[in-house]
Amino acid sequence: MKHILDKLFQPRSIALVGASDREHTVGYALMRNLIKPNYQGVIYPVNVKHKTIAGRTAYKRVDIIPGEVDLAIIATPAITVPEVMEDCGKKGIEAVVIISAGFKEIGAEGKKLLQRIEQIRNRFGIRIIGPNCFGFINTNIGLNATFGTQDPLPGNIAFISQSGALGATILDWSEQQQFGFNHFVSVGSMIDIGFHDLIDYFGTRDNIRCILIYMETLENPKAFMSAARAYSRSKPIIVLKSGTSPEGASAALSHTGSLAGDDAVFDAAFARVGILRVETVAQLFYLAKALAMQPIPENNRLAVVTNAGGPAIMATDYLIRHGGHMAPLPKKIIGHLNEILPSSWSRKNPVDVLGDASALQYRQALEACLEQPQVDGVLAILCPQAITDALDVAKVVTELSAIHQKPLFASWMGLTDVKEAIQHLEAHQVPNYAFPEDAVDVFLRMAEYARHIRLLYETPPDVPADFTPQRKTVKNILNQAFAEGRTSLTETEAKLLLSAYDIPSEPGMLIHSEEELHIALEEVPRPWALKIASPDILHKTEANGVRLNINTKKAALHQYHDLLESIQKKRPDARIEGVRIESMVIKRYELLIGGKKDKLFGPVIVFGAGGIAVEIFRDAHIALPPLNMALAQNLIEQTRIYQMLKGYRNQPPADLEALKFLLCRFAYLLMDFPQIQQIDLNPLAIDETGQAVLDARVILEPNAPVAPPYQHLVITPYPVHLTKKITVKDLKVTLRPIRPEDEPLERELFEYLSRETIYFRFFGFMGQVSHEQLSRFTHIDYDREMAIVAEIKVKGRSQLIGVVRLVGDPWGIQAEYAIVVADPWQGRGLGSVLTDYIIEYALNKGYQRIFCYILKRNEGMIHILEKRGFIFTSQDQDTFYAVIKLNQHPSA
Repeated sequence: MKHILDKLFQPRSIALVGASDREHTVGYALMRNLIKPNYQGVIYPVNVKHKTIAGRTAYKRVDIIPGEVDLAIIATPAITVPEVMEDCGKKGIEAVVIISAGFKEIGAEGKKLLQRIEQIRNRFGIRIIGPNCFGFINTNIGLNATFGTQDPLPGNIAFISQSGALGATILDWSEQQQFGFNHFVSVGSMIDIGFHDLIDYFGTRDNIRCILIYMETLENPKAFMSAARAYSRSKPIIVLKSGTSPEGASAALSHTGSLAGDDAVFDAAFARVGILRVETVAQLFYLAKALAMQPIPENNRLAVVTNAGGPAIMATDYLIRHGGHMAPLPKKIIGHLNEILPSSWSRKNPVDVLGDASALQYRQALEACLEQPQVDGVLAILCPQAITDALDVAKVVTELSAIHQKPLFASWMGLTDVKEAIQHLEAHQVPNYAFPEDAVDVFLRMAEYARHIRLLYETPPDVPADFTPQRKTVKNILNQAFAEGRTSLTETEAKLLLSAYDIPSEPGMLIHSEEELHIALEEVPRPWALKIASPDILHKTEANGVRLNINTKKAALHQYHDLLESIQKKRPDARIEGVRIESMVIKRYELLIGGKKDKLFGPVIVFGAGGIAVEIFRDAHIALPPLNMALAQNLIEQTRIYQMLKGYRNQPPADLEALKFLLCRFAYLLMDFPQIQQIDLNPLAIDETGQAVLDARVILEPNAPVAPPYQHLVITPYPVHLTKKITVKDLKVTLRPIRPEDEPLERELFEYLSRETIYFRFFGFMGQVSHEQLSRFTHIDYDREMAIVAEIKVKGRSQLIGVVRLVGDPWGIQAEYAIVVADPWQGRGLGSVLTDYIIEYALNKGYQRIFCYILKRNEGMIHILEKRGFIFTSQDQDTFYAVIKLNQHPSA
């Protein structure tokens, strides 16, 4: 099937509106690039004043061009663009690139022009790149549709840039670096086609190995996250994000707000979907070069082979300082190298083969490292020496790179003496870096990408227990606060809110007088803590509003009056609701768990070391909901305090299972109530005996949209509403969406599939099913894909007996259907039930059609699909293509 953007990027004919013969104009530069001989398509210049442009017939309007036009490029003043767009629509042109500027950037008049363009786009179904863009290049067909001066070398990288000027500069730089591109796209203002559309397009191209993005702003984070997650596993996506600012953090109302700045949230979002983030243009292309040439390392253990000690030491320092590890070399390998290297070699990693090393000695040292399972990648460093032939060693490196499945990097230092060797390295797919630290940085980022992908598809353990949140209780608490005109909860309300999600806290009592204090002292176990209760004092410690470790009634009475007097002096304007008295909770560690509503990505979760010095130590990391136990574990592990929590110097570990489950429940609280703008649980006291929230503050957003559910999230949570129970021929079955936790059950399902059933489902036989295959089945993006499992209980344990799957295209137009029912449960009508359920889902999702490929021998499935209105077309002697148009379905 042709892609929806093929007419844009692979046009057979192009109309250039604003084409010109006047030098030093955009129309002139575009025309000269389009008519270069490498592009074989037809070019139609459009100009209202001239009859010919560049020796070709020019037309006054697009809609009078006699031939078919796939793509229009508009380079005329902004005020003329709506009229040109109207002509494009009448002509039936489906793709337009608007080079013209003068829209959003000029204020109200420009915005009106944009609105007219968008109305025309919607009326005719035109896809648009721009406006205010540099154009695009497709080196596969020799098409340069920019007004730049460079034709980049062909390659296997797609580059998407939000800055046309930066893109043009990089294209110029890349030629000098012998760095090629498959596609380059300047996206401009992105009134239509955005990052997510281009990721979806380039993600399906077999000749593109990775995707680079220069990003300034992000308009549609949910679509971007969904597209990135869909393809980051098979095609690394590298983003250089600029334009983040610290202003958001400076205006924060909570500890969480100050820790979760805009930039940190982007980091968390990118990591969640497997995106690699870089900070500089150089890093962007150094990394892209390696990804285009070398395999991904398993981990971050590096071996270095060098003929000079100094550069190797610098490489080692950089590696260790940034979290990598020098790969250990076993004694057997050290002994082997002792036999072939000079007696004064380093006898450890880095392997210093000394300044007079031959190409053979380099080969033996490199081979020894590459063959070790504890080595994830190798860096070869060469400093020019009179005795060592740089080109011969380069040839050794490229030969070894071709036969080993580990990344091999080169740092041939210098310019003149190593020029030919560097050209050989990169011509044979070994990236060379002028300085070894750059090579190490690339290795570490590649290892980080591998870690992110592993985490993305790790099989999470089941949660320790089910829990049913009391959403109505929370709703009533929030409504009461809004009714009273408040944008924050009292501590009492905050702890009731936490209790509704099974988050333990120290309840205590709210007192208003000496008499109530005396009563509370009898009911609340000592030692005691006293805390001021005021809607105007969010940070009690800063206001001197906390008294701790009170052991006697006399001391409690004194501290009670001292607390009130101190607050009266420090905050005479504050409304005082009373004083909270609680039992002191003495536990070994204090943590922070917080939530913040980011303006782009919605709710985010902050976890780290807590207490009064949160902002000083800044030991916190961020995650996006929803969480499962594996993602919660990863969030905890990223903090420095994790080293303490897991047990340190004979101290028992904290109850990490309970902590992970608490984070999962906290994530649901943020997901369920978009009215929560910021929330701090600080401190959460924890040790091996349990955990309890000692203080909580909640900031509310009064006018937050609350329906439909979960629309404020950029990652769609588990769709529990699709769960239903049925009975099929006396068999009780639960139909529900698949979960990542189902991987063991999915593996077991394959044990009940006969060879014929597997052949019918996968069009071939399968051996042992791998974790990677199972993770693709169970880790799905519920925005793009749905898999409904049929689950039964056998002696109290769950078992899957069937799965129906629907994989949608990125535009929500059509979806591919597949189904399998385990052999012992075939013939009960389960296939029909699952098919009807997935068709119902597709109708509700808004798909226009469902299609599938089915073997002609699979008579049972053919019967099921025929009864439901599928139309069959013979693909070949063995296969049917079957499709159903849902707008013609009886349920539509």
